[in-house]
Amino acid sequence: MTTPPNETAHLRRPASDGGWVGVFIRRPILAMVVNLLVIIAGIAAVQNIEIRELPDVDRPVVTVSSSFPGASPESMDAQVTAIIESAVARVQGVTGITSNSSYGSSRVSIEFSTTTDMQVAAMDVRDAVASVARQLPNDMDQEPRVMKADADASPIIRMAVASDTLSESELTDLVENVIEDRLAAVDGVAAANSYGLRARTIEVRVSQVALAARGIGLSDLISTIGAASVTTPSGALENATQQLIVRAEAPVDTPADVAALEIDARTKVGDVAFVRWAFQEATAITRLDGSTAIGIEIVRQAKANTIAISDGVRQTVADLQRSLPEGVSIAITSDDAIFIRASITEVVITLLLSTVIVILVIFAFLGSARETIPPAFAIPVSLIGTLAAIWIAGFSINMLTLLALVIATGLVVDDAIIVVENISRYRAMGNGPRAAAVLGTYEIVFAVLSTTAVLIAVFVPISFMPGIVGNLFSEFGFVLAFAVTISSFVALTVVPMMASKL
Repeated sequence: MTTPPNETAHLRRPASDGGWVGVFIRRPILAMVVNLLVIIAGIAAVQNIEIRELPDVDRPVVTVSSSFPGASPESMDAQVTAIIESAVARVQGVTGITSNSSYGSSRVSIEFSTTTDMQVAAMDVRDAVASVARQLPNDMDQEPRVMKADADASPIIRMAVASDTLSESELTDLVENVIEDRLAAVDGVAAANSYGLRARTIEVRVSQVALAARGIGLSDLISTIGAASVTTPSGALENATQQLIVRAEAPVDTPADVAALEIDARTKVGDVAFVRWAFQEATAITRLDGSTAIGIEIVRQAKANTIAISDGVRQTVADLQRSLPEGVSIAITSDDAIFIRASITEVVITLLLSTVIVILVIFAFLGSARETIPPAFAIPVSLIGTLAAIWIAGFSINMLTLLALVIATGLVVDDAIIVVENISRYRAMGNGPRAAAVLGTYEIVFAVLSTTAVLIAVFVPISFMPGIVGNLFSEFGFVLAFAVTISSFVALTVVPMMASKL
């Protein structure tokens, strides 16, 4: 029986042929070291890759909130909203402005381009608002508040502060002056909003009969109380050696002080009104395990990481718990990061299961444990190497990138299976292990590269879809492209070497 001419030609070809492909076969340590470097890079990248639920598709948004008690929506729009809109419209990078004027409040949301730095945008908006501060009404409660988030954004963390030892007013002071400021300082937090506050106030209950009997109007009483607490500079006293600043102060701190205020020469506030300590009227009631508490909501900045914020808030709460008065407790009642972590854990489990299933399918079709080992080895190397590419590209580990890795599990073994199968064919034709590895790999190098190029050409265009969909799937497409690229490298380096040994 004679050997066909084409097979005889293969048998006579020197085993050292194969160009750069043969280098990895003849030097197995080099092949293993190169692939181990890929694995080490992927493991090192895992420590630094950002973890979030979805890719970063948030546009930078800055919100300016203003309060003007008693003003109608029309007045708010004309006297506050329109002025702020015209000021922030001149800020660089603004792509859109939306506003809402309601009874006593105004909200202006400024959206910036995706390339805008959030910190710089917020500072520019603050400067713009400050430049028109004198044009705003003098009766406003406070200056407009600039927040690095969408005002309609849902809070990511909710917590409750309760105490067995402090009164409601003392607990309110503690939350407003200590806890809120510490939580708002956590990196990525746009605002820490509290509700259910019951601040201690001085309540003045007016007797209309007493006012009418003395011929005093309600406006006179209001102006007397409003001008009661005075702290104003009154000039300076100078001599040859020093200068002393003079300040006039007339503080009113207790109900007795308010009752003693004189409306006119014959009438005091206490004559026409009942003055006492009281609590601020509650607009919301918060309870923790049946006890009255104060609620706090954490709103994240646009483009901030929910998991990182959760870790920072929990660390801050732990630090606060050690320094707060005895009997005060802070309980986190809801945290979106818990769901995100659980979702990512489920996807990771799916990824591991898909890897095992792919290996079993390869074994079922190849029918040989030795032939299954090289493609099985290519799966973890390619996937771990893809993590390094994700970190280099500045992407994050999220639901979509993990989904891309799950899909890639079935793609990264294609090249390895083709290489192993072709090497097995040359082995069956009578070539030695090393010769079969060199010849079988060299013959399909361009087939492997062309297959990889085709897959990249299919996946990468997904990343260039317009709008939010394109931003959402940009990491998905690139991760698949990274995976198949690394798999082709593994298939042409370590897989032929392992096939020649096994």
